[in-house]
Parts: sequence; C-alpha cells; structure tokens
Amino acid sequence: MSKLAPFRRIAASLLVTAAGLLPLPALAQNKPDVEKQFQRWIAVDLSPAAKKAGISERTLKAAFDGMTLNWDLPDLVPPGTSPPKQQDQSQAEFSSPGAYFSEKRLQTLAATGRGLASTYGSTLRKIEAAYGVPGEIVVAIWGRESGFGKARLPYSAVQVLATKAFMSTRKDMFRDELIAALKMIERGDADAASMKGSWAGALGQPQFMPSSYLKYAVDFDKDGRTDIWNSVPDALGSIAHYLQQEGWQRGRDWGFEVSIPQIVSCAQEGPDLAKPVSSWAGLGIKRIAGKAFPAADLKAEAMMLVPAGRHGPEFIVTPNFYVIKEYNNSDLYALFIGNLADRIAHDAGAFEQPWGDVGKMLRSDVLAMQKALVTKGYDVGTIDGLPGYKTRRSLGDWQAKNGLPPTCYPDASLKTRLK
Repeated sequence: MSKLAPFRRIAASLLVTAAGLLPLPALAQNKPDVEKQFQRWIAVDLSPAAKKAGISERTLKAAFDGMTLNWDLPDLVPPGTSPPKQQDQSQAEFSSPGAYFSEKRLQTLAATGRGLASTYGSTLRKIEAAYGVPGEIVVAIWGRESGFGKARLPYSAVQVLATKAFMSTRKDMFRDELIAALKMIERGDADAASMKGSWAGALGQPQFMPSSYLKYAVDFDKDGRTDIWNSVPDALGSIAHYLQQEGWQRGRDWGFEVSIPQIVSCAQEGPDLAKPVSSWAGLGIKRIAGKAFPAADLKAEAMMLVPAGRHGPEFIVTPNFYVIKEYNNSDLYALFIGNLADRIAHDAGAFEQPWGDVGKMLRSDVLAMQKALVTKGYDVGTIDGLPGYKTRRSLGDWQAKNGLPPTCYPDASLKTRLK
C-alpha cells in the first residue's frame, strides 16, 4: 500500500461545510488560553522543525502572521481534553455496498464527464501518451474528487493543517503535511493566502494532500507553474502522474464485471490470489453480456472481486484496480471510478447484477463472526466488524467445509451457526 493512501482516505470527496462537521468535545480550557498555547507551539515547536526542513523565516511569517485556530473542524482534541470514544459497534450497521452507487449521481457525472472528455480530448491524449493512463480514468477521478473542479474549497489549507497538527486525533500526520505545505510556499508553488483546500487539507482539483503535491503534481501545460487549482491540464496530468508512479500498467483496463458459476468458489478473491485471465476464463467465468476478455489480457494476471459475495455484482479486476485504490483505499471507490470511466468512454450503464439487500447486520454481529473465524484458524484481516475480502473469503471457506452453499458474505442466518 502506498504511504499516501491514508491521506487519500481522509481527503477523498469530503468537501463538506462546517455545518455538517462533527461536534467539538467539551473544552477543558477556554479558547483564548488554547489560542495562546497554539502561538507558543508555532514559535517553540513547529518553527524550528520547519527551519530544519529548509523553510525560511520569511515563509513562516507569511504563513502564520495573524493565524488563529479553526474551531469548526472535526476530530479536534484541544489541550486538556481526550479523544472521543469510538462509537459502540453494537449500535452501528455497516452499509450495503449498493448504497455507494447512486445511479442519479453516476449518470450526472458521466454526462458531464463525456462533455469534458471531448473538450479536453487533445490534452487527455497527450496525458495518456505520457503516462499510459486512459483519459476516462483521469476524468472519472477528477469528477469524483472535485466535481470536475467545481467543488467549493473554502478553507485555508495552512490554517486547517496547523489546527490539526496542533490538536487533532492525527497530529503527527498533519504536522508532516503542514511542513509539506510550507515547502510549497517556500518553492513559490502557492502562497499561503491562495492555498485553498478541503476541511482535511486536500488541495485543488485532484484533492492532493501537500505531500502528494510535492511527489506527483506536474506542470502539464508548460506555463512554468504547477497549478492544480486553476489549470485543468495540470490537474489532469497530475492525477495521471500519480497513478503512473503508483504502478499503472499501460494498455490494461481496470477490470470487468463477470458471471461466476456456482461451481466456482467465491472464496478465491483478493490481490494475493491472482491468476492469468485465461485461468479464470478456463473455470467458466465469463464477462457480462457475452463480451470476450481482451486478447492482450489473457496471459496477464487478474484477481476475483466479490464485494457483496454472491449477493451482488462480481468482477475480475486487473492490478490497475489496486492502483486506483492507492488514490483512495476503498474497493467501492475503485469500482465507482471504473464504472464511471466506462460510462464516460463507452456509454456504459450500471453494473448488470443488482446489489443484494445486505448490510443490515450490526457491526458487533460481524465482529463476533470474525472472532469466531479467527479461533478456527482463519485470517480475516482487520477485526473491525466490516466484511473485507479476507473476511468474505474466510466465511466462504468455512461455509463450504460445513456443508453450506458459500455466499462469502455475513448474514443473520449464520450468527448462531458460527460460534
């Protein structure tokens, strides 16, 4: 997994207003006193570390003169308070995967995306030639992240990052991102006043964290400035460069919706169980609607993905699917991008197999199943009450060994049987 994936998970598509943010814990100290501590932290703690990283006094002054904390941000832990306790999992249902795929939203994004793919066709062809990433994938991420650059980014990124570096649940991470933002200012890539982002500190049309900007952003329009806020070529080129650097395989798709015969176990999914596409096809797995797998893919490795087990769409995905996950570490995000890209490029529609009515169980019930599987020797991945691929395939294996039809997904009928 990319070291930047945690940053993407925080930043991706969370362009929300302050009114929707989580409440701040009750303060143990008054705000003026905390503001004074913040100023001392900038002077005594942050500034020396920033100077050691090559940040000048001039940049520090430009960034922090008049700076105050943003008290409206989520996940803040002011001095003298404790982080909020994790929500009781017995009171939380995990969501059905189908809830992620709003058909209305996908249709709207696809219609706009097709128009913009045409408008920027020449630029996208140059981007694909340079980085090997298809234009429709780049446009899909652009649409999902910032509404094709139209999403409002009202926050001062420096203030957000400084606030979170001083008093949040992920102080160390945001401190690193703050110093990366200061490096951007030092280099002249942006100034503190115009560096706008989301409430998580993600920047510009690609929604890059500052460390991602330093690593991946490119001046694709060759005007001498890398501007992911106002230059569409720079934003699109930077997205493609990100994917290329994370391992995008030129000439391969993201994946294919398929039909998996009942005689083929659904407990074969996961990036660690890759096989050549021809091997999957040899098991009787076929693309939906009678389409053939691309000839160039037959000898290349691919993986099974069944995000709802036997209760929803089934896929054979390429390594490029997992590259998309480096942008946002979520199977559903990567499927959303893949489906949106197919709609943009090929006028495709929704996945043909509907999502089943799953996701109604309490997380505590799934957590109990995971613990039971672990005691039986299964590797379920993270024991968190959410059915990831290791949990799904472990459940499918257990079902098969106990004479049950493998569904590879938790349901209420298994609660009493799996103990």
